[in-house]
Amino acid sequence: MSDKNSNSATSDGLKALPVLPTLNIRETIQFYQGELGFDAMVFGDEHYLIVRRGEIKLHFWLTTRRDFCENSSVYIRGDAIDALHAEFSLREDIKIMPLMDREWGMREFYVNDPHGNLLRFGRELPDQNQHRRHGP
Repeated sequence: MSDKNSNSATSDGLKALPVLPTLNIRETIQFYQGELGFDAMVFGDEHYLIVRRGEIKLHFWLTTRRDFCENSSVYIRGDAIDALHAEFSLREDIKIMPLMDREWGMREFYVNDPHGNLLRFGRELPDQNQHRRHGP
């Protein structure tokens, strides 16, 4: 099955969801809801958080280790990447990379959250499937 025809759920209903480290649950809520538009907090306590924006769900666990955050990432794929980039570019408190067409057939941009987690956003470029060997 090609990437284009697959989704995050398998035929048995299983999904993979990222679980990222965070240094501060409250700061994470403020950033993801206030800056990135995650409009639902599915769960939150002093040690664990789940936020949602549309079909994107991110889980966070509390740590005291900044290096865990600075070495963690998630890849978010979808057709709305250009619109998300435009939306995020309007916000002053987001450090956002420019949209770039990658040699592996993806258009991507990156955002770091306040604790160092790397959020990679991407979508397939048209007519690039035959050239792509590697990449998310």
